[in-house]
Amino acid sequence: MRKTFTDLDRHALNGPTMGTRWSGLFHAPAGFDPGPVEAAMAAAVAAVDAQMSTWKPESDINRLSLASPGEWVSLPPQLMQVLETGLAIGRASGGAFDIGMGDAVAAWGFGAESADTDRIRRARERVRRPAHEVLELDRRQSRARKHEPMAFDLNGIAKGYGVDRLTETARAFGIQGALLAIDGELRALGNQPDGSPWAIAVEAPDPERRAPHSVLALSDAAVATSGDYRHWVQVGDRRLSHTMDPRRGMPLAASPASVTVLADTCMNADAWATTMMVLGVDRGLPLARAMRLSVLFLDRDGQGTGTGHFSADVQNIPA
Repeated sequence: MRKTFTDLDRHALNGPTMGTRWSGLFHAPAGFDPGPVEAAMAAAVAAVDAQMSTWKPESDINRLSLASPGEWVSLPPQLMQVLETGLAIGRASGGAFDIGMGDAVAAWGFGAESADTDRIRRARERVRRPAHEVLELDRRQSRARKHEPMAFDLNGIAKGYGVDRLTETARAFGIQGALLAIDGELRALGNQPDGSPWAIAVEAPDPERRAPHSVLALSDAAVATSGDYRHWVQVGDRRLSHTMDPRRGMPLAASPASVTVLADTCMNADAWATTMMVLGVDRGLPLARAMRLSVLFLDRDGQGTGTGHFSADVQNIPA
């Protein structure tokens, strides 16, 4: 006999990772033991963090940053995949997405250390080449080398990849419908048990409160949001975004309040959301349309609700 929605138990798993928390929501028949799923999901995101965190001195990405120019560095296949995607989006965006901004991120205090004025000055004055011109990948031997000094930062892509790993873990346990997330990056696997898509709230860009701007209906797709209203640095009377401007080696001086991107994988959604924050509406919308990306830009309207600009039609339900 076919099981109904009411025959299923709801499981909401979560745990710490990457300075925030991961979560996995799914339904399973009565008697299903979620313990092994929780352990496997925790291990999956822990592996991503161990490879890609700039907060862990021994991480693989930090080994690459500290390597001498011209030195080949052996890297895990997962990290190689993220680097390859990061470089590809860097090329496609004309350098707006740049994984080689580690020195600027650290200098401004968005890494493991406090902001430092001398390092800020050096980051601003440095003549920069984008990472896709500096970093060489050898996928066959799972190694990389840079051709000049460069510090890497994967904050604009690693969480999204972590969500993809959560999704792969759910599939490995035979779970056909789930909602996986790390912070503002989410991926829907299939549908809810009643056949309806997962409802995902897009937050209004208001630093004083948490309220939905709109709701997306998501099925077998990923969504990521990047914004300037949750993480920032205070300089005088100005709040500067944690997103770096690769052209200037410092936080964005002006940007949308937030950008939400729908994509096939959360890694792509995460990286493109960061990219569109850097490009802004005027440069970002034409590229999004050319790339056939579904993007929602939100500008502040003075009331904390946000004015939207869409690059493509999405299933959007006013909250």
